[in-house]
Amino acid sequence: MPAMRFILNLLFFFAISAFAADIRIGIIGTDTSHVIAFSKILNDPKHPDHIPGARIVAAYKGGSKDIESSANRVEKYAEELARDHKVEIVPDIATLLAKVDAVLLESVDGRPHLEQAKPVIAAGKPLFIDKPLAATLEDAVEISRLAKAKGVKWFSSSSLRWAKSLMPMVQPGIKGGVVWGPGPLEEHHYLELGWYAIHASDMLFTLMGKGCETVTRTYSPDQDEITCRWSDGRIGTVRALRPYADFGAVVFTKDNKIMQSPAKFEYSYVPLVKEFVQFFQTGKVPVDPEETLEIFAFLDAAQKSREQGGKPVRLRKLPN
Repeated sequence: MPAMRFILNLLFFFAISAFAADIRIGIIGTDTSHVIAFSKILNDPKHPDHIPGARIVAAYKGGSKDIESSANRVEKYAEELARDHKVEIVPDIATLLAKVDAVLLESVDGRPHLEQAKPVIAAGKPLFIDKPLAATLEDAVEISRLAKAKGVKWFSSSSLRWAKSLMPMVQPGIKGGVVWGPGPLEEHHYLELGWYAIHASDMLFTLMGKGCETVTRTYSPDQDEITCRWSDGRIGTVRALRPYADFGAVVFTKDNKIMQSPAKFEYSYVPLVKEFVQFFQTGKVPVDPEETLEIFAFLDAAQKSREQGGKPVRLRKLPN
């Protein structure tokens, strides 16, 4: 009997230890500063914003030779991850998947995201996909389809969704909103506004929710204005400014009162890191994939509106 109790206690100890162990996170794509910011928060217990419970343990470089901001940073950030954050650099995604419990798909280029996500989904690993989810609406829909078929949970979001300056404005009864932010373009991405204006677009949907129906885009070389009519009559607008600009937002309540973000718009990566760590721990998705796909349908309609000289374009119907 004492021997049996000892064995049970030992099994309980190992079960608790396994539960308490840090989630091992792998990175795909070392060509964005996000991988360094996330590693500082997760891997350094002395960091003022340290979040326990997960650790980045391995990374696959990836990289895109035809995008300067990727080619010029992929090796630099890989070296920094290995040197300063004790992250193992691995030769391929298959090797990465054997070492981790969850994945951050961080490639700055949205074009390879579908192909990079496929083995992660096939392996059944939960997945956060950094902006942009994909370079086209078709790729975004396919990522979602594959994950749903395999039962793999995923989400994609800008860190601006949880910005300190935006959160007080997220409340019921919003009649409409205007958001703005930087909107530089990247020639290899068909969805021009998915490259950087995805941040401001994510802010608009954070405020307004789903239901965007018809999009009109007015383009000029130094800015875009993208206006959407929601199915319930609300109107939301994104202003994408080039080359760069601060973020900001104004919302109109149902009684036509105005709320405006501070002149100094505050945001950080910390809330996003908290969200994906909790997601990996609990399996609870913080952003509805259907909303994420609607954002990409919004970007796709905006692209087609530009191609048609600024005519209103209805969002494409998405598969259930």
